[in-house]
Amino acid sequence: MKNKLIFLTTDSLGNGDRELGTQLLETFFTLLKQREQLPAAIFCVNRGVFALTEQSLTSLHLKELMDKNIPVLACATCVDYYNLREQLTVGEISSMGHFMELAEQFEVLTLS
Repeated sequence: MKNKLIFLTTDSLGNGDRELGTQLLETFFTLLKQREQLPAAIFCVNRGVFALTEQSLTSLHLKELMDKNIPVLACATCVDYYNLREQLTVGEISSMGHFMELAEQFEVLTLS
């Protein structure tokens, strides 16, 4: 995962059953935080910003990644669209412009 930017577009991994997708996303981040090589950053857009709220168990794993100095970023437009500013428990508000800067530096791994 070194030198990768994770682009999280949803709070549920895959297109099948939503409950299964939520579990898969949590498992992904559980395993990711245990790896020796961690991503350069995680950028959340669209429904991915819901993973940064207490409603998502994934937020606990993202908090642990932040504690390991991995930037966890939330698209400001998306946070405002879903009216989540007051509900974020992890991550920093960022911009699509910042994502584009990061995408120029790192390989993008999209989770959808």
